[in-house]
Amino acid sequence: MNHTPPLPAPRASALPPAFEAWFAAKGWAAHPHQLEMLDAARAGRSALLIAPTGGGKTLAGFLASLVELAEDPRAGLHTLYISPLKALAVDIHRNLTAPIEEMGLAVTAETRTGDTPSSKRQRQRKKPPHILLTTPESLALLLSYPDAGEIFAGLRCVVVDELHALAGTKRGELLALALARLATLAPEARRVGLSATVAHPAALEAYLSKTGRAPAPDVAVVRGGEAAQAEVKILLPSGPGAGGEKDEERLPWSGHMGLYAIDRIYAAIRAHKTTLVFVNTRAQAELFFQALWHANEEHLPIALHHGSLAAEQRRKVEAMMAKGGLRAVVATSSLDLGIDWAAVDLVLQVGAPKGTSRLLQRIGRANHRLDEPSRALLVPANRFEVLECKAALDAMRAGELDGDAPRPGGLDVLAQHVLGTACAAPFDPDALYAEVVAAAPYADLPRETFDAVVEFVRTGGYALQAYERFQRVRETEDGRLEVADRRVAQSYRMNVGTIVEATTLKVRMGRGRILGEIEEYFVQWLRPGDTFLFSGRLLTFQGLRETFVECSPGGEGEPAVPAYMGGKLPLTTQLADRVRTMLEDSASWPTLPGPVEEWLELQRWRSVLPKADSLLVESFPRADREYLVAYTFAGRNAHQTLGMLLTRRMERMGLGPLGFVATDYVIAVWSVKACEDMDALFDQDMLGDDLEEWMAESSLLKRTFRNVAVIAGLIERKLPGHEKTGRQVTFNADLIYDVLRRHQPDHILLQATREDAARGLTDIRRLSDLLVGVQGRIVHRRLDRVSPLAVPVLLEVGKEQVAGGAVEALMDDFAETLVQEAIGGPMQASLQI
Repeated sequence: MNHTPPLPAPRASALPPAFEAWFAAKGWAAHPHQLEMLDAARAGRSALLIAPTGGGKTLAGFLASLVELAEDPRAGLHTLYISPLKALAVDIHRNLTAPIEEMGLAVTAETRTGDTPSSKRQRQRKKPPHILLTTPESLALLLSYPDAGEIFAGLRCVVVDELHALAGTKRGELLALALARLATLAPEARRVGLSATVAHPAALEAYLSKTGRAPAPDVAVVRGGEAAQAEVKILLPSGPGAGGEKDEERLPWSGHMGLYAIDRIYAAIRAHKTTLVFVNTRAQAELFFQALWHANEEHLPIALHHGSLAAEQRRKVEAMMAKGGLRAVVATSSLDLGIDWAAVDLVLQVGAPKGTSRLLQRIGRANHRLDEPSRALLVPANRFEVLECKAALDAMRAGELDGDAPRPGGLDVLAQHVLGTACAAPFDPDALYAEVVAAAPYADLPRETFDAVVEFVRTGGYALQAYERFQRVRETEDGRLEVADRRVAQSYRMNVGTIVEATTLKVRMGRGRILGEIEEYFVQWLRPGDTFLFSGRLLTFQGLRETFVECSPGGEGEPAVPAYMGGKLPLTTQLADRVRTMLEDSASWPTLPGPVEEWLELQRWRSVLPKADSLLVESFPRADREYLVAYTFAGRNAHQTLGMLLTRRMERMGLGPLGFVATDYVIAVWSVKACEDMDALFDQDMLGDDLEEWMAESSLLKRTFRNVAVIAGLIERKLPGHEKTGRQVTFNADLIYDVLRRHQPDHILLQATREDAARGLTDIRRLSDLLVGVQGRIVHRRLDRVSPLAVPVLLEVGKEQVAGGAVEALMDDFAETLVQEAIGGPMQASLQI
């Protein structure tokens, strides 16, 4: 069994007799990794368990706690279980109750979430159960009470489930700080991390360590046995695309919905007991669910589950699934994590998975048994997604996981934690700093940055210190810091947490008629004067006033900025590299579906294929416009930022840019004049002044600041008796943002805002890596017409210029026209694509 660092030799009697008898009565034998986890606990060490779904991770995490409580009964809280999902905590509680009752253990286990009645929460503080299953937010709340030291004094273990899903997120940062606080209140408590998919084990080892660093002598890394190889296939149209299949089953050139395959997906659902249908966005979930209902001739029980639905509706769906009462559920990432539904025997991923780790996590929802393979079907929504699905399968079979390593901790989260600590009791800044840097996300936090955060919590900062409401902590006579008054503590407890709900903005003509609502994500990219399509009409963006997008009718030229399309989860760097390698390696093409192989052959004939060590840029004229298509493969977020910067530079070069469209794979810009100097256009210096100017002009920083200010507690969403509207929160945030920019541009929250923007929607790091890597390696192909590889992104351009109910028919015609242009010539007669 692989583990790092090595564990001491196993003890003679691993399981007490009652536990041995319980396993035997079930017809089970304890897995080796479950016994290793027990050995680690007996040695007083924390442990990271990496084991496949169905390998008994949950029991392994709790086994040592149950044994300790059976051998040495005691009152008070013994074990905390932290789940990223409320539903998962409830599910684990149900599964944990069985062994406790069947072995007759005098052990109490309860859940505590935002849905727990107030009376029960009060009782849990006075008389906590032995095992408490909760969430990061509820733990932060418990730690803010004056009696936190009493509640956690006897704590012996903290179990963090689905650790990979928390590490690297703001919720994970809040939890890491809570673990550091618990290490002070309960120094003997060990930590247990459970995860099935781990791309960066050293980062998770550091997360669990009380030093915040890896390698960590206090953390054992235990690996479970291998699961049966998953059976995963790509679902494709039956024919080659030239008449063998129905028109609606042709593999689309572009799009993200995968609706062409609805009949085949319904057939797969009929052929299995219970199917989970994963899609990438909530909008796609709604559309796909409706399409399935239209195809549901047998009236099978099919449900919908995503984060925007009411909690009551989600719980009903989860309960029905647990009882085996549904044949299928269409879901987003709301069901990625390990709720144990043993009846699920098929997972469908509609649309490319965007990452191998994410795909494995979703596939693991089927067949929670080590000895039976999970079964899954991938449904690519377009031709580029066929390549991505194939790359994901190859990576999965090679055992490669992907995803970025956890980032340094956010300063807004730290500010929230500092205030929460003060709510519980006065603290010494030196002692708190020592505690904070023992949390992995903050291990490298400079003392001056910590002091700036504390000063912000104490006074609001130089620009805000005249306002009493921003003075939330005060100094005591002995130099410690305490909460300023009860109102501050009450406000903290009402607003604790890092989840800030995304908002929609109302689109209106000037200050008059409301046309509808649009995702704020889209508006973040607009500048005054940009045009866009909404509600079937062309509009000119005038500006953002609180939560209203003010527009005027019409505008010059074509829409300059694309509407939001597809998932917000960008293609991972590792998967993008595999797709590039596949494109370059023609020897791998015969393993692809016929239409896709022919598509790549056509590209090689008409132009060239992108290579992994260079940037291919094609330019060509079409319909009195000049098009530039760059095959950057840096993900949608980085491409959106690149599009903004390219169009700014093209304006200065006098090329008359008219707009751009970004996908996960490529970016297309159209303009009045052609660009001839690609090296100058893609020079990495655009990440300097150009980036700063654009970010200052756009609403991106303002909206990012709002989220940062809410998390840091500068703006209170919930007040006694009422909750602020999104409009009120935005109005307050905008006022404070403007004040800080003018009077204290180095304010700690502005620093946090820039860091969030750079690693979030703009993905500056990935864009920087791209631009640095292609300097001197740009391959420009000037063509007389669109290339086959550029057809999908030009169809995305076409979607931006077509509105109304006829969009599908018009786009089909446009696709046919583009394809004929791309393949026109001597090869056309021999290829059926």
